[in-house]
Amino acid sequence: MENTKDIEKLAIDTVRVLSADAVQKANSGHPGTAMALAPMGHVLWSKFLNYNPKNPDWANRDRFILSAGHACILQYSFLYLTGYDLSLDDIKQFRQLNSKTAGHPEYGLAPGVDVTTGPLGQGFANGVGFAIAQKHLAARYNKPGFDLFNYNIYAITSDGDMMEGVTSEAASLAGHLQLGNLIYLYDDNHISIEGSTDIAFNEDVSARFRAYGWQVQEVSDVNDTHALELALINAKSETQKPSLIRVRSLIAYGSPNKSGTAGSHGSPLGADEIKLVKQFFGFDPEKSFNVPAEVLKYYHEKGAKGEGKEEKWNKLFADYKAKYPELAAEYEAAFKGELPAGWKDKLPVFKGSDPKMATRQASGKVLNAVAPSLPNLIGGAADLAPSTETNLKEYTSFTSEDRHGRNFHFGIREHAMGSALNGMALTKGLLPFGATFLMFSEYMRPPIRLAAIMKISPIFVYTHDSIGLGEDGTTHQPVEQLASLRSIPNLTVIRPADANESAHAWRVAIEKKGGPTVLVFTRQALPILDQDKYGKADGLEKGAYIVSEGSKGPDLILIATGSEVSLIMEAQTKLEAEGISTRVVSFPSWELFEKQDAAYKEKVLPKASRKRLAVEMASPMGWHKYTTDEGDMLGMTTFGESAPAEDLYKHFGFTVENVVARAKALL
Repeated sequence: MENTKDIEKLAIDTVRVLSADAVQKANSGHPGTAMALAPMGHVLWSKFLNYNPKNPDWANRDRFILSAGHACILQYSFLYLTGYDLSLDDIKQFRQLNSKTAGHPEYGLAPGVDVTTGPLGQGFANGVGFAIAQKHLAARYNKPGFDLFNYNIYAITSDGDMMEGVTSEAASLAGHLQLGNLIYLYDDNHISIEGSTDIAFNEDVSARFRAYGWQVQEVSDVNDTHALELALINAKSETQKPSLIRVRSLIAYGSPNKSGTAGSHGSPLGADEIKLVKQFFGFDPEKSFNVPAEVLKYYHEKGAKGEGKEEKWNKLFADYKAKYPELAAEYEAAFKGELPAGWKDKLPVFKGSDPKMATRQASGKVLNAVAPSLPNLIGGAADLAPSTETNLKEYTSFTSEDRHGRNFHFGIREHAMGSALNGMALTKGLLPFGATFLMFSEYMRPPIRLAAIMKISPIFVYTHDSIGLGEDGTTHQPVEQLASLRSIPNLTVIRPADANESAHAWRVAIEKKGGPTVLVFTRQALPILDQDKYGKADGLEKGAYIVSEGSKGPDLILIATGSEVSLIMEAQTKLEAEGISTRVVSFPSWELFEKQDAAYKEKVLPKASRKRLAVEMASPMGWHKYTTDEGDMLGMTTFGESAPAEDLYKHFGFTVENVVARAKALL
């Protein structure tokens, strides 16, 4: 027993010193939290987490989230020590160009990092999505004697996480859904960059989380590993409530002059202080990146146990496959990102003779048409399913009693919804979507951006996409949102023009890999373009296509997205009647168009045809690239107004007469 205590102490202290060394070499980072939480990390990676360093994607591994992403050198240290494909040289390259060990944990960069964290509160909320996904997978696939998916979601959170609003949203949702598979360790160190947290934060966090419906425990000293173990055992045994373990720590523990101070939070300790730290822990002050062989052996043995755990699970899955071959095949395909054969045949086709239809309504029809063929398609709205038409009508809701449900009620928690969707999308085998009004994409910007960084594929559905929503007025009418969303790298924004384009927008989004998709739909009804007469709506997949050609080589090209396409179609009729040959281009997605080859781009927008008018009820920012310096853009340069939609169209110039006048002015 004494020998065990000795090796554990040496192992913990090795992580403290290694973390301090890495930050010092980088001359950048956050050493204090990693030094303080080494005992917490030790208990997790050596005694509680189920993981296999040889296969970081093992389906039934426990998920670990470092919501306090600034302390990532702690996570990197344990990934290296337990045998992941992360070397000591990678630790030495902390925060350097092209290194696996970025300044905050990045999914897809360092093996064993389950989610990109850093912006505080995001990891906390991502975990709620991970937990929802585990419960849903278990409900669909687990059978008596085959407990395939029984993993937990562990996270280390910080005072900063607790201050962020998204944490409150996510914690409230987790408590309501009784996500007992969430086990969060809260590092209560009382230090932020500006000093003691008392200057801005003195609430009773434990009481707050109990009010949310969480189990709350408290550990008075992070160095008491036995108390940590007992608390984690209690948390695992509580299956009806998410668990928060509030742990008191001393930031930069072991640093004689900087422990307990803000000076150790966001800056290296300094060469002289590092030597004192090493002396405090009994290490040679002149040696850096010193990992004793017995410590590396100890942690490698802990990590190696995961291979046996996965082998046991693989045998269980093989037996499951023999007994439930259809379910097993369904899961294997979904895990690989494969879509069921024939699902696209279920996409509805709308006729030009059909009544006008809002694209949000068309979207709802598409969703419900394909849902039976896509069992992994799940999602919901931020209290707006009736307005966004995102309810899957043949399926139940996901609740604390019904984990099979495919409809999710995120409540009026747009920010947490976006973050939860990311956690769901990071769970292989699921295809999640979430919906609200386009205006409230503002509340979801952090998770949208992180999804794009991680190259994962949640689908963000936004309706009520312009001043066309009418009387709700300025606060609800999006103007700058399309331009803002289009500015995010690796995000695909699609604004379809009618019901058939809406069907193909969903097709593109469902098939999309390597990044998220934003689908933008109208509140107001729109005519359905006759595909026997005009361009085929599947041209949407190329981002832009010719809907209606002029009587001869075009004198003018009219370009629009969404509801404005039908407007420019009417304008084309008037211009042609005046002898002006006019091409109409539907331009639902800039990002998809930019992926096309030069020949296709030239076909749609010939370089010789520079008289172009773009029409979109949104900010004109960015349109000049497509309209050229001889063209024009009819957009919104002010906020909207509260009035019926038809009155707003006239007020802001989105009328056939004004489009014709602006077009003729170019000529």
